[in-house]
Amino acid sequence: MDTRWLFVDMNSYFASVEQQLQPRLRGRPTAVVPVEAETTCCIAASYEAKAFGVRTGTKVNEARHLCPEIVFVKSRTAHYVEYHKQIVAAVESVVPVDQVHSIDEMSCRLTGQQKEHQNALELGRNVKRAIAEQAGKWLKCSVGLAPNRLLAKVASDMQKPDGLTLLRLQDLPHALFELELDDLPGIGQKMLRRLHRAGIRSIQQLTETSPERMHMIWGSINGERWWHLLRGEDLREAATRTRQIGHSHVLAPADRNDSRAREILQKLTHKAALRLREAKFWASRLKVTMHYRGVAPWKASARLGDIQDTPTMLQIVGQLWQDRPLDCGAPYKVEVALTNLKSAQSCGLPLLPEQQRRQQVTKAMDAINGRLGQGAVFLGSMHNVRQAAPDRIAFRAIPELRPIHASAEEPEAAE
Repeated sequence: MDTRWLFVDMNSYFASVEQQLQPRLRGRPTAVVPVEAETTCCIAASYEAKAFGVRTGTKVNEARHLCPEIVFVKSRTAHYVEYHKQIVAAVESVVPVDQVHSIDEMSCRLTGQQKEHQNALELGRNVKRAIAEQAGKWLKCSVGLAPNRLLAKVASDMQKPDGLTLLRLQDLPHALFELELDDLPGIGQKMLRRLHRAGIRSIQQLTETSPERMHMIWGSINGERWWHLLRGEDLREAATRTRQIGHSHVLAPADRNDSRAREILQKLTHKAALRLREAKFWASRLKVTMHYRGVAPWKASARLGDIQDTPTMLQIVGQLWQDRPLDCGAPYKVEVALTNLKSAQSCGLPLLPEQQRRQQVTKAMDAINGRLGQGAVFLGSMHNVRQAAPDRIAFRAIPELRPIHASAEEPEAAE
């Protein structure tokens, strides 16, 4: 009765959705790309492509070399979000979803008799069956079962594709010894180097380390938490806090000039401001970044004074833009970030008449777009870039499917 968590990890999710939607891709090596350019990277690869060494992050030209028969498909956000919702509903038909972690991952807390090993395994099989029947048979997942959420995630990675793995409390931590340190979620390159400096190069060595020393290595109580988690203890999880809201965009080759970079930076500002308001936050700092080949990126920031409205943010971006370097060549990537976030309860209302007017205009536009569809009304600075920088799916941020105004021709494929 110690299997408390079930973790669902969809396999090669974006590529699998494309294979579900397009029968011609089934059984063929397929890669999903953000833009149609030889210089871009694959953001997903089917298992047929992975067999040739193509991975997430593989450059398109390298992928062609590794697998001459590979098919590249431009990504389509709306389809991936829609299938995500179908998958969540399918899992919910078997067991309640406790938390959605990303577009292709979710976890479920097991209760009562569900925690018995055989019952938990049967739940895992039922989840797989429900996804195949309700979402599509080409959408495979790996299911992990374990005493805590972290180890359930680890278990889901131990057998791919289409795996079902149970980590029992009585087998811990020994069942983890065949894994590498960076197979554990949260052990990135920086933490890996820190562990190596401490003489720890295997999970067995890590589990043989005392809680006090792990506290010292991590530099916080999190080290002690890891000691307990690796032994299967189901600890209360610390609440997370949104620290910033932002967007970045790699410019298509035709857009790698100052004029288009500025327009797309404005589009990213619109998107970030909308997300800020949807999350009911206010921002007091705005940062922009421009990336160039062969030189350090240019970064600039400005204080905002606790705002939400798009016009003020665009004005600040315009002011920062005037200080950009002119001798770095063509930009290839732009970023905008809103930081120092505060809740509405922590901010006073705008006092100046112009601030109040801008806030009212922004609220009115949000209301119209919410009713008639995103893009029904927009600021003039958006006119040339309405279809630029389409929605992208970050690992932990799933864009909402907003209705599209009939006059706005959304690109068929968007990451």
